[in-house]
Amino acid sequence: MLEQMLLNNLNNKEQFNDESFEYKSVFFSSVVPDPTNGRFLPSIFVDDEHARLFVARKLSKAQLIKLYHGEEHVLIGKSIIINCLTRDTDDWKRAAHTIESIIELGANISVSEMIQVPTLFPLHDGTYQILTGHRRFFALIYAKGYGAAAQFKVYDSKPLLIKVKQFQENASREDLPKYGKLQAFVNASTEIEQLNKARMLSGMSRLTVREIVSTLSISMGAYDNYNVLVRYPIVIKAYENGCSYSFIKMKKLILSVEADYKQKHPKPHLNVQDKKEISEQIEQQILGIKKQPQKTVPSFNIQSLNSANALKVLLTQDVTKLDIQIEWNELDWNDKKMVTGALNKLVEHLNQLQ
Repeated sequence: MLEQMLLNNLNNKEQFNDESFEYKSVFFSSVVPDPTNGRFLPSIFVDDEHARLFVARKLSKAQLIKLYHGEEHVLIGKSIIINCLTRDTDDWKRAAHTIESIIELGANISVSEMIQVPTLFPLHDGTYQILTGHRRFFALIYAKGYGAAAQFKVYDSKPLLIKVKQFQENASREDLPKYGKLQAFVNASTEIEQLNKARMLSGMSRLTVREIVSTLSISMGAYDNYNVLVRYPIVIKAYENGCSYSFIKMKKLILSVEADYKQKHPKPHLNVQDKKEISEQIEQQILGIKKQPQKTVPSFNIQSLNSANALKVLLTQDVTKLDIQIEWNELDWNDKKMVTGALNKLVEHLNQLQ
């Protein structure tokens, strides 16, 4: 569907990423989160009166969860955030980390103005959907209550390249989780690839790297960094699970593992199996696991048996008792050369048997 919309815009020679907007006051109750954005909390907003009763201990957590069907969600209201996800799961831990930052941000909002307000676009039913700023929106509700209103940056209509717009709005924010930035880049790159397909169907050329960089509103260096960091899904997964590496440190790790692998396995192109092995090595280094070198089993190059009788003797008799002048008890079995010599002498004797 998006590809067809892009194709229509290209054929009509309309501009992308040039949507108009205005700043205006909007009630929080008219705003909904982005349901496709898995980076943010599965949230349910609590009415101000219920939040007041909970803070005053006149409404219990169990009662609030039952009232809002809050299981596997996070309940957010004035001065309350309740993590109702299954405790000690990865989702619960990620939510708990996000909740900490929301509470801290909410405390700052209570005493000062928000520098960069969330961005919205209108839906057909008169409500607004969050484009960027979910954490900031949650913090506003925590600080002011669900019945309040605040200033938002509101686009006149839903941006066509919504994931590109989200990346543009958030790329420069230092306080965003690294996982969120990488996932936003992946989503934006997917939209740009759809745009390229539409351009080719319209008889146009694909966007150049410089045009892509300009569309994403980042530098060429940042674009290269992102491409390295999203090359292996395990890296995004590591950040999702709380990895604290800086992007620079992670990029160096990835390039180092790749360089070592290519040196040991020289080939013009890496195949799927190569990338899988590199991904495993990156994961081991992130987790601090050193791969144990496999112990090599010594091999012995000996002559072949040339008769069935020789094989029969080897399998059915105690060959150490044959009179072939080998002191088996005195062999150094760790000495590959000595053992190989003894075995070859045994095989020569067996091959001479009739």
